[in-house]
Parts: sequence; structure tokens; C-alpha cells
Amino acid sequence: MPRKFLKRIMPDHKTMREHPHLKKFGKYITEPKLWHLNKNSVASGLALGLFIGFMPIFGQMAIAAALAIILRVNLPIAVMGCWISNPITFAPIFFFAYKLGAWILQVPVGQHSFEVSWHWLTHEFLVIWQPLLLGSFISGLVAALLGVFLVHFLWRRIVIHNWRKRKEKKQKQQGK
Repeated sequence: MPRKFLKRIMPDHKTMREHPHLKKFGKYITEPKLWHLNKNSVASGLALGLFIGFMPIFGQMAIAAALAIILRVNLPIAVMGCWISNPITFAPIFFFAYKLGAWILQVPVGQHSFEVSWHWLTHEFLVIWQPLLLGSFISGLVAALLGVFLVHFLWRRIVIHNWRKRKEKKQKQQGK
């Protein structure tokens, strides 16, 4: 079952509960629903993580963890879903989101440079924030919906495959 695979790749509860960033959540992190591995919990956690992963905000993992606790979805899956935006992927993701938002708002896509400075934040970011946020919201929503569909589809396929394997094994045992 998919549950066995997920249990193998996910860190155990104790490791997650002892993580310095997650300790801040205290007793709320002990809620059993946050750790339960079923199709709906995993799909919801992935959707939350993917949505937050597409948002141009700092502290995505902490935000995903907090929302997973509030919404009672699978916490580790929600946090791992945020990893869609990482040092390798965040530039293409946010550039695509900006272009998508600019296209929807019918704003011309300008040549914007990025630098970590107060000047950039007060001048360049004020020009691109609306298309970037709109594009990020839409991209995050689409990614979340695709994530839910993918989890439900794959979960069902794996369960059906495992049923067939058990049925074939049972038939071979009865045929001996």
C-alpha cells in the first residue's frame, strides 16, 4: 500500500516533534490527525504544501506547518510539499508566476533586475508585486489541485495493483 512507502520515506514522529522549528508548536503537534497516513490526509497535506510553496513568502515551511496544524492535515507531507520551491526552482517558479500574473492583468512584462537592497524593494518590487502575487496564487491553486488529483489517482492505482497481486498469490497457493 502507499502507506508503507510513505512510512519508509518520512521521518518518524519523534524526530519531527523534536525538530527545533516544530517544537514551537508545543502540544498542538501531538494531534494524531497530523501524522495519519490515508489518502485524504496525504492529498490535503500535499495540496497545502504545494500552495504555500508557490507563494513568494519567507518561512514557507513554518507557515505550512502552522496551517497543517490548524487544518489538521498531514504535517510532514505539507512541509515536504513546500520543497517544490527550493534554491534551484524558486527563480523559474516566480518568473513564471510573474509572467502569468502580468498576462492576466494585461501588464507589460518589464526587464526587472533583482538585488537584495532597500532600493530594489521600494522601487522594483512595487512594480511587480501585483502580477507576481496573482500569478503565484493561480499557480499554487493549480499545483494544489493537480497534487490532490495525483495523490488520489496514484493511491488508487497502487491499491488496485496490490489487490491484484494478492489475488494472484492466493490463486497460486490454492492451485498447488
